Amino acid sequence: MSEKDYEHKVISQNKKAYHDYFVLEKYEAGISLSGTEIKSIRNGRVNLKDSYCEINKLEIFVVGMHISPYEKGNIFNKDPYRERKLLMHKKEILKLYQKAGQQGCTIVPLSIYFKGKLVKIEIGLCKGKKMYDKRETEIKKQEERDIERYEKNKD
Repeated sequence: MSEKDYEHKVISQNKKAYHDYFVLEKYEAGISLSGTEIKSIRNGRVNLKDSYCEINKLEIFVVGMHISPYEKGNIFNKDPYRERKLLMHKKEILKLYQKAGQQGCTIVPLSIYFKGKLVKIEIGLCKGKKMYDKRETEIKKQEERDIERYEKNKD
């Protein structure tokens, strides 16, 4: 396989997840989709904003991910908010389940992208931020922006 087959083309990112959670670990998973959903994703019509993952009977599902119906899909279009199964090894799912249960964490989709011809989803084991953590993060980002502006105008 050539290097081109492994290029990552990011389709959508869940920026809200980075604002609301500390990301402790990241995992890559495949996702089970229908043909019209793939076509809609290729057009960039996917939203991860309020989605999360659930583990049922050693299977992991994405809940709340919105994939807009494909315009030319007719009767083949699926429900935009349906649960979609993620493709991971059972050992990884069990490890995620144990960590999420022990540490009071949640599993959140962070981004969806193409890896070659396949659609992959990056999920994260996340711990919720408190309000003061969010404010602290915003202050740090603002300081970094100010420093960059100062450096840019200085030259």
